[in-house]
Amino acid sequence: MKTLRLKPGKERSLQRRHPWVFESAIARGGADAGETVRIESHDGAFLAWAAFSPDSKIRARAWSFVETQRIDAAFLASVVARAVAARGLFELHSDGVRLVHGEADGLPGLIVDRYGDTLVAQFLSAGVERWKAVLADALLKATGLSKLYERSDASGREREGLKPVTGWLRGQDEGTEIVIREHDWKLSLDIATGHKTGFYLDQRDSRRRFAAMARHRRFRRVLNCFCYTGGFTVAALAGLKAADAVKGASLVSVDSSLPALERARGHLALNGFDAAADGFEAEFLDANVNTVLREFLDQGRSFDAIVLDPPKFAPTVAHAERAARAYKDINRLALKLLEPGGVLLTFSCSGGVGADLFHKIVASAGLDAGVDGYIAERLGAAPDHPMTIEFPEGEYLKGLAVVRKPA
Repeated sequence: MKTLRLKPGKERSLQRRHPWVFESAIARGGADAGETVRIESHDGAFLAWAAFSPDSKIRARAWSFVETQRIDAAFLASVVARAVAARGLFELHSDGVRLVHGEADGLPGLIVDRYGDTLVAQFLSAGVERWKAVLADALLKATGLSKLYERSDASGREREGLKPVTGWLRGQDEGTEIVIREHDWKLSLDIATGHKTGFYLDQRDSRRRFAAMARHRRFRRVLNCFCYTGGFTVAALAGLKAADAVKGASLVSVDSSLPALERARGHLALNGFDAAADGFEAEFLDANVNTVLREFLDQGRSFDAIVLDPPKFAPTVAHAERAARAYKDINRLALKLLEPGGVLLTFSCSGGVGADLFHKIVASAGLDAGVDGYIAERLGAAPDHPMTIEFPEGEYLKGLAVVRKPA
């Protein structure tokens, strides 16, 4: 068994069960990509078993902190089974579920989502890449399913020295189009071309909350920015329908992807909504969000509900300052467009922007906009996207429900 010896003082993070070892912490040692290594402190004390990645700044990702644990197929199968079983603890109200969430489930670099009877996996580290066949078999056994599609095309693969890979791993099916149920509505996706593994399952609970707000507040003018395939738009309509308040509503969905907007438009029909027959307006804009927000301000438009769910502005802390300016600008514009008493759902999925910093950014945006507001709710990833106390980096999705104070 090959060994990594750490520099003095670099053992503390592993002793706190943080799963990453950076290149700068290693005094000596190495291995092949994905090979299991024993990690020791500078004086030879055992710290962890980990997968080695020679091309990544994160040189090792821990499998286990137990010295007697063998890292083999049986061990990995047990970790997969435990992760899948844990999802049964939650009422998720959907057949689109995150089954494995990387480090939080003890499988660093592995993401697995279930869409109906199909699994979609991302193998994003050298360790899970090396054990891919074993993990694929374990996933099918733990779920009782037969179809597994690989979407290992995220940027993290490149940082690990791995090439992008997509396609059927097990049980090739005729197509990649899937319809899932979420709460009281349906959503369609393409697991081959959609973002991430096909859809943003992490926003499931926030979509549910938005539907509840729409039902309670009876939104009249909704603006969904960076709407992707319109999940929040569908949620708003579902909430309005429950309140018998669809008639007279106006919903604007903005994204820079025309295919995403076409799917968003299709989601209305999929859920039985017809603008003409039901008496509401639905506008889908293929445009830059910043440009649209400024144009709406110039036109004197306003909204009683706005969603800002932008893409990742800061993948790492090094990009945080630039991202902070971008987040502040769009939030300032959105708050100016928000009517008194209206609600803004604003999100950051940037790992380089923590929850406290995001709060400060939104507060600063309110000051610059001349808008007084209060935080009605803090929002985040759904519970099938767990975060462990040892790995705070897992808290990537931050959200705030901000209500503009009445004049």
